[in-house]
Amino acid sequence: MNWLTRLIPSIGKGSSKSKKSKIPDGVWTSCPSCESALYKPELQKTLYVCPKCDHHLRIGARTRFNIFFDNGNFTEIASNVETNDPLGFKDVKAYPARIKEAKKNTGESEALLVGFGKLDGRLVTAAAFEFKFMGGSMGSVVGEKFVQGIQQAIETNTPFICFSTSGGARMQESMVSLMQMAKTSAAIQKLKSNKLPYISVMVDPIFGGVSASLAMLGDINIAEPKAFVGFAGRRVIEQTVRVELPEDFQKSEFLLEHGAIDMIVHRSEMRSKIIGILDKISK
Repeated sequence: MNWLTRLIPSIGKGSSKSKKSKIPDGVWTSCPSCESALYKPELQKTLYVCPKCDHHLRIGARTRFNIFFDNGNFTEIASNVETNDPLGFKDVKAYPARIKEAKKNTGESEALLVGFGKLDGRLVTAAAFEFKFMGGSMGSVVGEKFVQGIQQAIETNTPFICFSTSGGARMQESMVSLMQMAKTSAAIQKLKSNKLPYISVMVDPIFGGVSASLAMLGDINIAEPKAFVGFAGRRVIEQTVRVELPEDFQKSEFLLEHGAIDMIVHRSEMRSKIIGILDKISK
């Protein structure tokens, strides 16, 4: 009996046809870093961190909240805000068709999930980007949901935590999208004026207008290990300034070394670290 048959006893019994039928689809995945085969139920126990190389796999916004909030319980905020098509934008697909497709693929209404719940018994408000929803891009609805989250934090006198992963501003909304950088930044300033903490957690990858606004404006800026964080992509910068950049350029470790972020926290320690920070702030 090999390790695979010990793990899944149904393998190795009966005909080849029955073997296939007894192995559920989507049980295995591979690590994008070391390419090891990973058993999804076991991967879930490690919070989707590869046990072989410690690579932090990308996870969805709702999975992030299930890990973050006490018992995964939270009340969703601004769930009724709907995306429209302010510019009538169309490339190979119409913008509404892309939104419809993203909703179907992710089960989310937009690229940002905002929730209100308890963290170690303390009420907090949090936001998390859904990268699979059009690359976590920020359009008018993402900006509005973020602002409504800030308003919730002010009204309930709670800390605000945001987990950012995004390709940047949403091109289908052009200048309307870029305006969200100012809108979200102003909301954060309002939160700070009310003496409420804002903790920003940067998750691989985080670029463009999101990294240039709300992601870098935390009272404390945290990143997961080896997360790519920047504004323009590496190749764009190299071709523009005609300089070969360091191998670790734009990785969270590089940013920490150069003072752009405050700390790097492993996913398994993220919840306890934020609890500890809030405990110190509240004293």
